[in-house]
Amino acid sequence: MRVTIESEHLNGLVVIAPEVYEDERGFFMEVFRADQFEELGLPTEFVQDNHSGSQRGVLRGLHFQYDPPMAKLMRVTYGRAYLVAVDIRKGSPTLGQWFGIEISAQDKKQVWAPAGFARGFYTLSEYAEIQYKCTGIYNSKGESGILWNDPEIGVEWPDSSPILSRKDQNAQTLVQWLGRPESDYFKY
Repeated sequence: MRVTIESEHLNGLVVIAPEVYEDERGFFMEVFRADQFEELGLPTEFVQDNHSGSQRGVLRGLHFQYDPPMAKLMRVTYGRAYLVAVDIRKGSPTLGQWFGIEISAQDKKQVWAPAGFARGFYTLSEYAEIQYKCTGIYNSKGESGILWNDPEIGVEWPDSSPILSRKDQNAQTLVQWLGRPESDYFKY
């Protein structure tokens, strides 16, 4: 079974489509295979898996970790969600640009967002579960976020008044992040 890169965006972000075998019993697919990921130029070393569940209307993000820099391979395993990634790498020709895509448990696509991207999602279905393979161990002292509706970025979310955590409501803007010394962790 093969995984293929369906599309590429923002100098490093990719949408991955797996080959899926389906019959009357259900389906089978390979989510991750080191040899195929290496062949496609994608990472092969993941050190942490995360799994979250959210109700319709919940927006989580835009999150990132800079110490250690964390990249994520994201997929929806239940329901539907709108996944977003914003390039926050200093010197990148796509700095401040965003990419969004609806992903579902049915289409089984994955999004690879390298370190230097702030990531988030909005739950479209009544309930959705998102799983992430991460390249860094979680460090609360080395994480941050960008304001979900930063006008300088202009992400077009499906809802203008989502359900947010207090942390996400009070996140910094991209300009504020770029003024911090920690932003030097992500240079293009």
